[in-house]
Formats: sequence, C-alpha cells, structure tokens
Amino acid sequence: MKPVDYNHFLKNLSRENPPREWPLALKALWFDAKGNWDFSHDIVQELHSDLGSWIHAYLHRKEGDEFNAGYWYGKAHKPFPKISIKEELKELVEYILSSTDF
Repeated sequence: MKPVDYNHFLKNLSRENPPREWPLALKALWFDAKGNWDFSHDIVQELHSDLGSWIHAYLHRKEGDEFNAGYWYGKAHKPFPKISIKEELKELVEYILSSTDF
C-alpha cells in the first residue's frame, strides 16, 4: 500500500520490512530511516537514474562525506542542499510519493 504522506511513511517504520510493492527508491529510504545505511546504499547503487543519484547523494551527505555527496548531487542535477538531513529525507519521500510512476 502506497503511503499517503510522509507521516504515513514514518508509521511504516514499525514494520519488519517495507511493503513489497513499494519502489526500490522508497525502500532504500525506508532502510536508511530504520538505521540500515549500508543496505540502503546497496539498493541505490542499482538505481541508475537522477532519483537514484539524489538518494545516493543524500546518503553520502548523511554519513558526512561531502565530497562524494557533491559528486552524486551533480549526477542528479541538484545543488548541494542547505536544508537538514531530516528535511531532505522528507523531501525525497514526498517526491517519490508524488511520482506518477509509483
């Protein structure tokens, strides 16, 4: 079931696994939000798109590797954000939820 909004996404963090029907990009963010950065990173390494690059950038920014994050923001055609990591997670989730490809 598609989350209706960011808060619904957060409520799904109590689950053992993300819903099977979610796209990989949303699953990657779910694993990151659950504290499994490594598995999230493994997923995004297989997402060869601007969205995959944006999530990749977010993950490296979160780990504190601004140089690597900058590379991935460039591949995603995004400027380095001035918002918090928490705000960027929300922005990413809302972007995916608003996608017509969900």
